Amino acid sequence: MVRFHPELRQALKSAMAREPFGLPAIVVLPDHLHRLMALPPGDSGFSSRVRRLKSAFVSSLRGQLEAGVAFNDRGEANLWQRRFWEHMIRDERDYAAHVDYIHFNPVKHGLVAKVSDWPLSSFHRFVERGELPFDWAGGAASDVKGAGE
Repeated sequence: MVRFHPELRQALKSAMAREPFGLPAIVVLPDHLHRLMALPPGDSGFSSRVRRLKSAFVSSLRGQLEAGVAFNDRGEANLWQRRFWEHMIRDERDYAAHVDYIHFNPVKHGLVAKVSDWPLSSFHRFVERGELPFDWAGGAASDVKGAGE
């Protein structure tokens, strides 16, 4: 996914334009991504938004041989898991734990030593807004269990 992050960014914009949602936190890793989606009040359509994102991203890579996109008999691309992990945020503590989990993921996977070293993360937005210090190292990331991996 990292190699094709411009296409992923465009797919996110496309999905958000069709069915609005906020993206308070995201991290793009080599073989997966984590995102925290904020839907409009009264809207619970996570699945349709995830489906739009997946479809837009695969469409943008179709025909790019270096992307290595293959399709199974059901027409599903080999880029995505069939299912995704959905969790309704319960409170501020739960929100903070999930944001931490997302931002700490590159360190967890051994991709970098420090959260600030991973460029494809909303962590940098949090730093710019003064919500996290640049040398933040994680925290409640271990409080999030079974987050889709």
